[in-house]
Amino acid sequence: MKTKIIDGKLIASKVKDEIKAEVAVMIKNCEDTPHLAAIIVGEDPASQTYVASKEKAARSVGITSSIYKYPADTTEEDLLNAIDFINNDDEINGLIVQLPLPDHINVNKVIEHINPNKDVDGFHPLNVGKMVIGQPSYVSATPAGIMELLKRYQIETEGKHCVVLGRSNIVGSPVSILMSKKTNPGNSTVTICHSKTKDMESITRQADILICAIGVPNFVKADMVKEGAVVIDVGMHRIPADNEKGYKITGDVDFEDVKQKATFITPVPGGVGPMTIAMILKNTLLAHKKEYYS
Repeated sequence: MKTKIIDGKLIASKVKDEIKAEVAVMIKNCEDTPHLAAIIVGEDPASQTYVASKEKAARSVGITSSIYKYPADTTEEDLLNAIDFINNDDEINGLIVQLPLPDHINVNKVIEHINPNKDVDGFHPLNVGKMVIGQPSYVSATPAGIMELLKRYQIETEGKHCVVLGRSNIVGSPVSILMSKKTNPGNSTVTICHSKTKDMESITRQADILICAIGVPNFVKADMVKEGAVVIDVGMHRIPADNEKGYKITGDVDFEDVKQKATFITPVPGGVGPMTIAMILKNTLLAHKKEYYS
């Protein structure tokens, strides 16, 4: 059995090329173009890097990008006021508030304060609810990216047993819903495993499609995986390494061990990660089209 590596960089590049082509037509027709704003609070290095990557990706496809930076001691009230300002700015189509936020700020209150029509992260309860019942909505970027990878690699999901490790509101829960929907990809039978699941290994070994978002480096080993399974690794962790950087990036899956048994597998980095940014840009384009053409 030859394992196929799912190239998230390649697919993300194709998605961005499609967005770029649409934006180019808007520019040619002298129309307004999409505008994405990001708010970042504090100096978390990973968040800084991630927001910078979003800004670079946005500009590469012709989407205007604005970053609003606030110190870690910013009050919740000041942050909500900043969100109000962007909510009321008709020139901005999409708004993301980079997580994590400082402990003194209520994350749920912040997410609920974002205008659902600008919530390109897909975290607002209104968008989550619409996704659940199958109405048009902004789907959380990482789950949307996973579905896009399955679609572009023509991986059969109908009637398959999909096991999701992790039940977060950002990845595990939404992707489990998407995989069970009457869609393609979709129509899977879905099981969710989490920290309270007993005998998890016996469940993961039943999975035709295993989506790993449990947040533990190298958690999934080969003996937990069914022969011929499709393995999607959402995790991303820095772990100490004897190299120039002093660390290496790894996922929730022990890649070298598990790839011997998988038909398809995503690497870390270069798998799901690039798709997350691409889908935020896709949601921003959708938000712009809804506003501009409605």
